Amino acid sequence: MRELVRPLRIAILLAAGFALASCRDTGGEGEYYRLDGKIFVFNYRVATATYLVNIAPVKPPAEGETAVVTFEDPAGGAPIVVREKIWPRLAKTTINSPPLRCVVKDRPYTVSIRIEDAGGAVKQTIETTITSSEDQDVLPDRPLVVGPLYTPNPELAGHPDGKLPGADRLPCPAKGQAS
Repeated sequence: MRELVRPLRIAILLAAGFALASCRDTGGEGEYYRLDGKIFVFNYRVATATYLVNIAPVKPPAEGETAVVTFEDPAGGAPIVVREKIWPRLAKTTINSPPLRCVVKDRPYTVSIRIEDAGGAVKQTIETTITSSEDQDVLPDRPLVVGPLYTPNPELAGHPDGKLPGADRLPCPAKGQAS
């Protein structure tokens, strides 16, 4: 009889383990995605700064979902809106903004992410902020290289730091001011 009890106990423990694993938390009510990363990307080589946000599914994604991300414009203009299709088989979705101007160090910029279903109905909203660790003026005035072969930019000849004396720069809001 003891010979049967041990395998039976092992079978029961395995079944209980599988049952507990299948009951794991898949997110709160109405939570379909979670924020999986957010950062300012400063690309020194091409002289651009952009927002980058990653979202990851908490529950299995449905076909036709879209992330609509509204980024605060550091230059003080209208919010920047980016739509990105969510591919159900990908582990995460990355959303990039177009190039930005006037990013200021240590200032939080608002970001709102709306998850829409195939019909355009809002399934979830995620609100966050992104703060840069650098001012955008650390970037060169022009791209350091041009073309597919990374040819040095002729506009920057004699200016290895990428800064052009007297370069036309568009005005930015005063540092630290809300836009």
